[in-house]
Amino acid sequence: MEAKSVVIGVEGMTCGSCVRTIEEHVGKMSGVHHVNVSLEDENAVVIYDSKAQSPAALRDAIHDMGFDATLPDSNPQPVSLDTIFLTIPPQSALTSKEICSTLLKNKGIVDVKMSSDQKTAVVTFISSMTNGKQILHMVPGVDLSVSAPEVAPGAGEDPGWGQASSAALRLRVEGMSCHSCSSTIEGKVGKLQGVQRVKVSLDNQEATVVYQPHLITAEEIKHQIEAAGFTASSKKQPRPLRLGAIDLERLRNAPLKASSSGNDTQTVVLRVDGMHCTSCVLNIQSTLSALPSVTSVVVSLEKKSAIISYNPNLIGIDGLRKAIEAVSPGTFKVSLPEGGEHVAPFPALASPLKLSPLVSRDTSQPLTQVVVVNIEGMTCNSCVQSIEGVLSQKAGVKSVRVSLANRNGTIEYDPLQTSPEDLRSSIEDMGFDASLSAEAEVPVAIAQPSPPARLESQKPEPPSKASPAHLAGQDSKAISKCYVQVTGMTCASCVANIERNLRREDGIHSILVALMAGKAEVRYNPAIIHPSAIAELIRELGFGATVMENYGEGDGILELVVRGMTCASCVHKIESTLMKTNGVLYCSVALATNKAHIKYDPEIIGPRDVIQVIKDLGFTTSLVKKDRSASHLDHRQEIRQWKRSFVVSLVFCVPVMGLMIYMMVMDSRLSDAHAHHNMSAEELEALHASMALEYQLLPGLSVMNFLSFLLCVPVQIFGGWHFYIQAYKALKHKTANMDVLIVLATSIVFAYSFVILLVAMAEKAKVNPVTFFDTPPMLFVFISLGRWLEHVAKGKTSEALARLISLQATEATIVTLGPGNVLLSEEQVDVELVQRGDIVKVVPGGKFPVDGRVIEGHSMVDESLITGEAMPVTKKPGNTVIAGSINQNGSLLISATHVGADTTLSQIVKLVEEAQTSKAPIQQFADKLSGYFVPCIVAVSVLTLLAWIIIGFVDFEIVEKYFLGYNKSISPAEVIIRFAFQASITVLCIACPCSLGLATPTAVMVGTGVGAQNGILIKGGEPLEMAHKVKVVVFDKTGTITHGTPEVTQVKFLVEGNQLPHKKMLAIVGTAESNSEHPLGVAITKYCKKELDAETLGTCTDFQVVPGCGISCKVTNIEALLYRKNKMVEENNIKNVTLVKIEENTAESTQPALIIDAELPTTVTSQKYSVLIGNREWMNRNGLLVKNEVDRAMTEHERRGRTAVLAAVDGVLCGLIAIADTVKPEAELAVYTLKSMGLEVVLMTGDNSKTARSIASQVGITKVFAEVLPSHKVAKVKQLQDEGKRVAMVGDGINDSPALAMANVGIAIGTGTDVAIEAADVVLIKDDLMDVVASIDLSRKTVKRIRINFVFALIYNLIGVPIAAGVFLPVGLVLQPWMGSAAMAASSVSVVLSSLMLKMYQKPSSEKLEFRARGQMRHKSPSEISVHIGIDETGTGSPKLSLMDRIINYSRASINSLFSDKRSVNSVVLNEPDKHSLLVGDFGEDDDTAL
Repeated sequence: MEAKSVVIGVEGMTCGSCVRTIEEHVGKMSGVHHVNVSLEDENAVVIYDSKAQSPAALRDAIHDMGFDATLPDSNPQPVSLDTIFLTIPPQSALTSKEICSTLLKNKGIVDVKMSSDQKTAVVTFISSMTNGKQILHMVPGVDLSVSAPEVAPGAGEDPGWGQASSAALRLRVEGMSCHSCSSTIEGKVGKLQGVQRVKVSLDNQEATVVYQPHLITAEEIKHQIEAAGFTASSKKQPRPLRLGAIDLERLRNAPLKASSSGNDTQTVVLRVDGMHCTSCVLNIQSTLSALPSVTSVVVSLEKKSAIISYNPNLIGIDGLRKAIEAVSPGTFKVSLPEGGEHVAPFPALASPLKLSPLVSRDTSQPLTQVVVVNIEGMTCNSCVQSIEGVLSQKAGVKSVRVSLANRNGTIEYDPLQTSPEDLRSSIEDMGFDASLSAEAEVPVAIAQPSPPARLESQKPEPPSKASPAHLAGQDSKAISKCYVQVTGMTCASCVANIERNLRREDGIHSILVALMAGKAEVRYNPAIIHPSAIAELIRELGFGATVMENYGEGDGILELVVRGMTCASCVHKIESTLMKTNGVLYCSVALATNKAHIKYDPEIIGPRDVIQVIKDLGFTTSLVKKDRSASHLDHRQEIRQWKRSFVVSLVFCVPVMGLMIYMMVMDSRLSDAHAHHNMSAEELEALHASMALEYQLLPGLSVMNFLSFLLCVPVQIFGGWHFYIQAYKALKHKTANMDVLIVLATSIVFAYSFVILLVAMAEKAKVNPVTFFDTPPMLFVFISLGRWLEHVAKGKTSEALARLISLQATEATIVTLGPGNVLLSEEQVDVELVQRGDIVKVVPGGKFPVDGRVIEGHSMVDESLITGEAMPVTKKPGNTVIAGSINQNGSLLISATHVGADTTLSQIVKLVEEAQTSKAPIQQFADKLSGYFVPCIVAVSVLTLLAWIIIGFVDFEIVEKYFLGYNKSISPAEVIIRFAFQASITVLCIACPCSLGLATPTAVMVGTGVGAQNGILIKGGEPLEMAHKVKVVVFDKTGTITHGTPEVTQVKFLVEGNQLPHKKMLAIVGTAESNSEHPLGVAITKYCKKELDAETLGTCTDFQVVPGCGISCKVTNIEALLYRKNKMVEENNIKNVTLVKIEENTAESTQPALIIDAELPTTVTSQKYSVLIGNREWMNRNGLLVKNEVDRAMTEHERRGRTAVLAAVDGVLCGLIAIADTVKPEAELAVYTLKSMGLEVVLMTGDNSKTARSIASQVGITKVFAEVLPSHKVAKVKQLQDEGKRVAMVGDGINDSPALAMANVGIAIGTGTDVAIEAADVVLIKDDLMDVVASIDLSRKTVKRIRINFVFALIYNLIGVPIAAGVFLPVGLVLQPWMGSAAMAASSVSVVLSSLMLKMYQKPSSEKLEFRARGQMRHKSPSEISVHIGIDETGTGSPKLSLMDRIINYSRASINSLFSDKRSVNSVVLNEPDKHSLLVGDFGEDDDTAL
């Protein structure tokens, strides 16, 4: 007999139902051993008996089912067979023939032959389908055993892995980012022929594959992983999973750990961790039973133990441990329970005499050893906890104690499972230096003789089974707490799902999940469950989960003001009392400041309890008030500082300006007099001296210069104090900033003027020197004014964030409830004192102080400032509420779930704060520019000085001509120096790097703030800047473009209303599907309940479901439902009649009600209906003929991506129900708007191409990637990026997270209040696709504003500096230093004001966009959509259209535009049919599908 395998190509499959139908049909054919149909690969792999079947016959069988079947390779491949010898027990209830026939009925068994003595069966089987262990259990009631250990697959290897020819392969897999990636790899590799088991670890980034080398190679497995979009490399060479004859011999001759006295059999109890289900138990039992040295095995899943009776002369405990662990390498961990190794076979008969040999055995070979490891490099308690946490997870480690003071760790471990060297290297892997001390290993004998009762009590048992006394002592110690990072949660139902499922698990006491922080806090019993197992349970629910190893235990910190302390003894009294209080970890009280700093464990004690302890000691205490005013955001302090600086400078500047103006007027008069009267130098000097301000107090010191000096000194010292400090700090760190320029300019001017004055006084000059004492006060006035205005504007930019922070309530009303929720007391406390679990009362108009769950009351809540949702949300018991939202009309009692920094509001504030402080790439360029700016300006200033000195001495006429203050009383040299100096100082004054530095952050701050107010959370400057560069927007389909849940879109009634009323049919169908858990069944029931306006339906019995086909059942008790419905209609009629007071009709209207009452007993007698609901095949199987027109209608629905379901009542087809995942109403407008913005829109989905094409045509997308796996989505995004396009990916953030992370901008949509999604750059709080348009629009507006800001900043510097340097002197443009400083101040202020313009941003409204798009949006025809399947780039494309087809398409579009308005008014179907049906003529068909 020969088994062969053939691959048959199958086309035309649309869903899992087709797959199951083919597998069932072909599987029943004679000679077929196994069928595996893949919808993804569109093929079927069939293993069959070559004597009973042929590839052509199998292909024809599939063809006859209505699918296109082909044979790509007509040469079938031989399948590897294995043989096992089974011993049949002599006392068997079945004959050898019956055993043979029973075995042959099982899949994978090819042949069974009996030996001549009828005691041995030789079984030939397909190794890829079954194994020796499974064969042993195939004949119920007969205990088969393997006859020859040398050939038995269960003897020394793991029968769960398959036969002796298995190999294990460990691969390093790079590129995995979430749980979805590991599932994808497991799914793809697990389907390969010859792969028996695959386990992918996301944390270790590796995959372990057990496979059969004769069927598949390691290279093929690697290639398959790489095809999924990951990088795979071998970690170890493949090793066979087998124990040969030598290994068996070694196990038999393992050194004995005890001498058996009198009895050859001993019993050991082993602890087995890692078992999940009964299958694990059976695997271990069958493996150990196959060992010749084991006489009996009892494995307990609940107790996580294995009781094994074995012959110590043949095998040791180490051999048993290895045999169990080999069943599933890496899954099972075997250890000896603390407190005993052996138990006698019958505990009741155990005696000290029998146990005595065990004692000597244990002391000679201890079960536990202790090693001391010296550890260097620990800095704090966190290091200690890290080392203890990692080592305690290692197999064989019993306990770990690490001492920071002694710099060592004492580890108690099992020498059978680990070694000191292994432990030392584990510590070094964590980054510490570790060495083994001299007294490295200290043996500890643990197994002492003890009565069986004690042995039993020391076995780990669930706490429920322990005695109450034992529990009382252990409970507080037994409960541990761990934190798990959870990803992929999108709404409150995810939280409820995790909490509900984990509470059912053994060993978990409580769980609290924070949606916002993406964190779960779990309290558990470490004797029953470990944190890694808790994370695995969460992963099994479909979320990503990782244990937060070094997460702080959430210690609470309390800052208190304590009044009434008089001396050091008071301090000691408070500290000692608090430190004795359970739950207080640390306490420090300062007498001088009257403050107490306390750390506590919030699980044990709360802040109010701590305050009460201090009050009981006789002191008064209160919280240190925290600043909740968000003053760090409104720049209040800076505004005050610069305002003061401006006022001081202005006080001294006004007189200086008065003097300066007076002198300018006098100078101009003098120059006029000089021009007209031709005065000599002496006369001029005399006139000069006669002016009041030029009167010399001392030789060379005029009144003008003296007054200017007196007014300049206070400004230089007090006005410039801040600048000098900042400039000093900058220069100390070898940087130069704006303050350095200002200090340079003012100091040089002051020093120059002072020196000139001293020289003049020394020389006793007759003519007073010209000084610049007027420049510093004017500079400081304009600079401080600019800074003041700048900070006022900056305060405005962060208004959005300040508003969010101000939402936080300051006080909370905590209530105490008695039995029956009776209010016993109320207390007003500070919001920081609210503890988790407190009952908080919120009155109408009050803010919710914390996140919580409503326990009593009904109200409407305004959450608009947090979610952006304008309408109030109804809250009733069980609903969650968000801190900061406002209660509107009803009083509520809530139970606090998240307090302090864990609340939703705190998380949003944190996110927005981080976004506003993060730098956009364009800003990093500006910062770099500013770094070089100051040195360059100083250089330009020096060059200006030198250039004008040279020009002046070469050609004095230029200076004489253009220098405004020139008069001949001053020497030419002084004029040149003065002019050059003025120009260089003006260069220093006008140059301003501030405006460059402000251009980006102010715009980013306003942009992110405006976004947050509109429900768009942008994570920083980079995504905000990147979004405007996006050229392609990729939408995920399910949950993003569509609602993500199936809904009934059409119901077509196939029988007349007088045969079966439509309401009656809906009642029958809805009742029938009410027992179904299938999403389609749920959708039908939901629809029927809605149409009938009923909460409950009839009764369903004899419910049977056939996967892939449909359901059958009996329905009763629907008459009462219909009667109630009719009665309601009649009552409404009567009310209407009464209202319009038509007296004569009243009697007629009420008559039917009387008749129904009379007939009520007969009408409501229940009738039983036989119901069938399912696909065509299900109807055909049940002998019902599906008419051609019905079949055509179904095909049309399927073409549009809907699922069509038939319903039959009492053998008559009566209804066709179309179900689909409906498109969101705003999707089409969003896609149209994005396209009109010049963006390419792509749809990417894992769904089949038909559905994808249909959805794309509805929303107007022309490029589709269908049948794309989550891991391939990353590759697709990368592919688009490789074409040079910037990609935005819009997804619901669950299975799309790798693609969201890969895209240039990841946008997570519809996430409720979950702003903790790591992968996305932009989080849209509302589930509205128009926010995608808004986020890109906001980005464009912000970047445009940043560019305008840069223009402002650069114009001042690029134009201002040359003017100041005197480049434009020939055209008469000359600047004084004070003008330069005014221009500098104006540049900063104008940039900030420009950013503030963004505050006027309005989100594009749907109404305006709809109005603009009216008549231009249309559904795409299938021929316009190109569909690309899977990872391949080649699309199925659009069929080539003939000229005639194009004309028809064009005319269709024209007719659509004519009829679109009319159709939208008259259409009564839920989802309007394809608009092209106007030409095809099936619109009439849709008319009778009216609901």
